[in-house]
Amino acid sequence: MPNGVMETAKQKMDNAINAFTRELASIRAGRANASLLDRITVDYYGVPTPINQMAGISVPEARLLAIQPYDKTIIGEIEKAILKSDIGITPSNDGSIIRLAIPALTEERRKDIVKTVKKEAEDSKVVIRNIRRDANEEFKKLEKNSEITEDDLHRNGDEIQKLTDAYIKQIDDIAKEKENEIMEI
Repeated sequence: MPNGVMETAKQKMDNAINAFTRELASIRAGRANASLLDRITVDYYGVPTPINQMAGISVPEARLLAIQPYDKTIIGEIEKAILKSDIGITPSNDGSIIRLAIPALTEERRKDIVKTVKKEAEDSKVVIRNIRRDANEEFKKLEKNSEITEDDLHRNGDEIQKLTDAYIKQIDDIAKEKENEIMEI
């Protein structure tokens, strides 16, 4: 039973790391990245549809995204959705392809983005610590129901702490890598 609690906690921590990585991928760092558009949806026949499901997205240059809709009649709606989003880029189109020129970031903007990355990292650490707390509560219930001994409770508590430390270090490493990417000129 303690192994089940540990496996569940490990799986939840993996999911938290994946969510953190996805969140960082959608933060603009001065380079064109198709995941920048992941959170933008377009109203397509009454259904909010992600852009990547209704258009081909390519990166022809380091600072340029090209969006080629499968249905050219929707090109205006895609442009409007991009303008309404918080990515801060003005699209241009030639009737069949939308181009997004990613501007170089100013020093001030880079520092703002780094703050956002640090906030996201802190939020992810809180998620990891909450998973640790839940696992420790499960171990205490098992000990209370005499399914594990008090020594097992302490041993499992130590193991979940080591697991938590490893995942928090992983978050720190990912955040540091993203900060370096953002501050790189």
